Amino acid sequence: MIEEIRSAYGLNAPKVFKAMLKIPRELFVPKGRRYLAYSDAALPIGFGQTISQPYTVAFMTNLLGLKGKEKVLEIGTGSGYQAAVLSRLAKEVYSLERIPELARSAEKALKELQIKNVKVSVGQGEFGWKAHAPFDAILVTAGMEQVPKGLFDQLKIGGILVAPVGEGESKSMTKYKKSKFGVTKKQYGIFSFVPFVESN
Repeated sequence: MIEEIRSAYGLNAPKVFKAMLKIPRELFVPKGRRYLAYSDAALPIGFGQTISQPYTVAFMTNLLGLKGKEKVLEIGTGSGYQAAVLSRLAKEVYSLERIPELARSAEKALKELQIKNVKVSVGQGEFGWKAHAPFDAILVTAGMEQVPKGLFDQLKIGGILVAPVGEGESKSMTKYKKSKFGVTKKQYGIFSFVPFVESN
């Protein structure tokens, strides 16, 4: 899987690849599809959600530039695979999932791997997780039209937020950096994501 990502996309992300090699992706894939766990493809996990394509996981994680001491907020736990990868690259990971069944199955998989630096909670992503803010990095794993202001409010000065943003189904992978003067952004190509769902 890693070699496929390297050769197909030319992505140079050794620290991220090392983290991904430590995480058995099949534990985060429904049993009937585990034979596809190491294909470079997004796979359905129920409730209209997917486990992201491995290349997408690697690309997004690499944009965060984690050094190992960060506190990271993930919006959209899904299967828990992205959180597991982050757990190998950051000190603490806080992950929010709006669908209780997915949050429970993600927690089960993380526990099976004895990953103890990830906390999963059921909640709406646009509100973030104020109790543990501010965060060094925030990763959004669903397609947004725009990033809610509340998430930027929970990002530290100097922090990075990565999210797929834009109108329509195709989203631009966007890296935001917060400074005391405001927020700058840079876009990195088009990706497809399940849509971000806000509370009514």
